Amino acid sequence: QVQLVESGGGLVQAGGSLRLSCAASGRTFSTYTMGWFRQAPGKERVFVAGISRSGDSTYYIDSVKGRFTISRDNAKNTVYLQMNSLKPEDTAVYYCAASSLVTTTPRTYPYWGQGTQVTVSS
Repeated sequence: QVQLVESGGGLVQAGGSLRLSCAASGRTFSTYTMGWFRQAPGKERVFVAGISRSGDSTYYIDSVKGRFTISRDNAKNTVYLQMNSLKPEDTAVYYCAASSLVTTTPRTYPYWGQGTQVTVSS
């Protein structure tokens, strides 16, 4: 089992940057695929970015490619989401999640953080 705690959200102007962090407890962090998801008001939670156990494979939804970068530091039990060139439509609560599968489907991630709010003003 793993517990996840996100940080780094906030209010930023369009075009700005934020870096989200997700700290994991436990000794098994490196055995999990990690994902970042987001949920805007009134909308479903959707996949944003994912990274393999070793960090050598990453994948993104089309709308964030070239702007967001997911990375992980297994020695620090932490996964990051660097978000650049932010747009108002990126406004959402961002969640990190852990899965034993290589997947983008929220229901296949059993472990979730509490979320961190990202608000991008125009």
